[in-house]
Amino acid sequence: MTTGYCVVPGAVPAGAIASIDRSLFAHFASAPFESQDPELSRIKRIWRLLLRAPATEQLVRHGLILNVVENILIRGARTVQLNLAQGIARHPRDRAEIPFREQLMWRGSDNKFEYCVNVLWPLTPSRAENGAMRIWPGSHGSDDLESALQSNGISIELEPGDALLYLGSTLHSAGANGSKAVSRSITIGYCLDWLKPTENPWLAYPPEVARSFSPELQALVGYRQQLTSLGSFEGQCPSVLLDPQNEAEFALNDPPCIDRCTGIPAGRKLLS
Repeated sequence: MTTGYCVVPGAVPAGAIASIDRSLFAHFASAPFESQDPELSRIKRIWRLLLRAPATEQLVRHGLILNVVENILIRGARTVQLNLAQGIARHPRDRAEIPFREQLMWRGSDNKFEYCVNVLWPLTPSRAENGAMRIWPGSHGSDDLESALQSNGISIELEPGDALLYLGSTLHSAGANGSKAVSRSITIGYCLDWLKPTENPWLAYPPEVARSFSPELQALVGYRQQLTSLGSFEGQCPSVLLDPQNEAEFALNDPPCIDRCTGIPAGRKLLS
């Protein structure tokens, strides 16, 4: 909260990170580049990490980090949720990113509280020459409206197993990869429970998938009702869908009523 970021050295054993990296290697290899023009982007991103590498749960639910995140975000909500879990591969000749702030995705009351916290987990050693994350210390909170860059930021060099936490209001960007090797990492983000998350959790982890998650992970990916009805399903906590015995109760077996004007089932018409 003082600098806008912090590093937790050796947050998990390097061997655990190496195992996750091996699980994701084929997924990175088959993923397309973000841009068809290699001069614009040499980045690959993969999503649904809790499916592709279930061991990433130990990162998502890391006790110390989750406690820090909750203590920061609890000022703006009752609980937190998973905003995203993505893998990033920056290939040689990838350009530096334009500095930005994560919480610009949500434009609410500025400087009142933090909207999100991101955690960067390097899968390979992160160095200035291969695109390490750059952070602008002190650019967060009440200073998050300052647009002028007073410096080039600082490169945060990390080893696999280290974790970099930074606030959603902290100015940051990935550096250019001027090395000859691919730099891989995982970004896990958390946000206030009432915000729309970056990665749609109910499509990424539908009930038939989420049933295998721990209760704590089920809650983080959205199977938790907030306040009296926020995020509810049929007037109940969406966690009721995680019990297979409830499937029949919530099945809609009545034939759809077709609207003759639109050809769309009446129950699916958008509300104006």
